[in-house]
Amino acid sequence: MADTKITPDHIRSMKQRGEPIAALTTYDYPTTRLLDEAGIPLLLVGDSLGMVVLGLPDTTGVTLEDMEHHVRAAARARPRALLVADLPAHTYDTPEQALASARRLLDAGAEAVKAEGGRDILPQVRAIVQAGIPYLGHLGMLPQSVHIEGGYHIKGRTESERQRLLADAEALAGAGAFAIVLELVTPAVAAEITRHIPIPTIGIGSGPDCDGQILVTHDLMGLLPWVRLRHARPMAELGRLMTETARQWQQQLQHRAPRSSTPGGS
Repeated sequence: MADTKITPDHIRSMKQRGEPIAALTTYDYPTTRLLDEAGIPLLLVGDSLGMVVLGLPDTTGVTLEDMEHHVRAAARARPRALLVADLPAHTYDTPEQALASARRLLDAGAEAVKAEGGRDILPQVRAIVQAGIPYLGHLGMLPQSVHIEGGYHIKGRTESERQRLLADAEALAGAGAFAIVLELVTPAVAAEITRHIPIPTIGIGSGPDCDGQILVTHDLMGLLPWVRLRHARPMAELGRLMTETARQWQQQLQHRAPRSSTPGGS
């Protein structure tokens, strides 16, 4: 399997094999190569790039052109991993727009697309899947709805939310999604969804019982030392290492013997 290209069918079959699915975000060529060499099977060019790369306050300002640019960079690494790309906010408001946007991301090098929502976007999901484009669902906390919902909130705390999430997950599976990301869903409800549907769940801040986990690579690597999330403890501190390395290099330059500024020759 070392050289086998990962496909949506492979990700789907990992649930049946009981093999945990590891997924990370990527936004450029070197990161994609490094994560692929680590054996990560699913890499997401996420609209989280708005915050961790572009310095935007949230994902809602990310454009389809932004996504195309970063997908092209990541795709140049030709990863063995399945390369998925987010459809940014308001690029899938109708089935026709969703399909056109998905095709643009595939033309840029993505191998599957992801959008946020359940039964409310089912016509869009069906249009994408029926066109032969693999689809990754996203339920729970929906970052693109942050302004509508007034912040980021854990989902599944009430019985109505639990029922809605279960129905949405079942609908996405029925529409042909190969897996579903569950973001900030209560662990009990995430576990129930995972048992209930035939396709994998990939959690982020949703407890340990999903079929896999996804993290923003910058959070995992400590590349944003000024940001700390409860559900994403860094396993390295590469941000501080970068700062210290740059400081040491500057100090080495400052301590070199000064070059003579006197012109002329022998």
